[in-house]
Amino acid sequence: MKVARFDPSRELIVVDAQVWGPGGREKRTLALALDTASSETVIMPEIVDELGYSPRDGEQITSVRAAIGKEQGYTLRVARFASLGFAVPDFRIHVFDLATGWGIDGLVGLSYLRQFNYQIRSAEGRILVERTTA
Repeated sequence: MKVARFDPSRELIVVDAQVWGPGGREKRTLALALDTASSETVIMPEIVDELGYSPRDGEQITSVRAAIGKEQGYTLRVARFASLGFAVPDFRIHVFDLATGWGIDGLVGLSYLRQFNYQIRSAEGRILVERTTA
């Protein structure tokens, strides 16, 4: 079992994550909100652009319904994604422009979380995580 830490005084549960660029050479550390209501793991477009990906690398165009209407994004396979103490190669993310002002680079959603059993201990600022799949 691994332990991921977060600041319990923040309004969101924000965890560290890393994403690698094409070929796995360049890596970026991110602050992502843990969001069990999000089906997808989301990263802001400017981050994937800086790593060397482009919309042409995407798998499909998507749309997300938000309070302000329908917004477009796309899915993309990144060389590697890591969070909560575990790393996954060739991981599919959703590239989407989130509302700013929260100080986050995206969301860790169920597309990543489904691989784990986890227990959020909010008062302690800890998440206990164990992998359920190989």
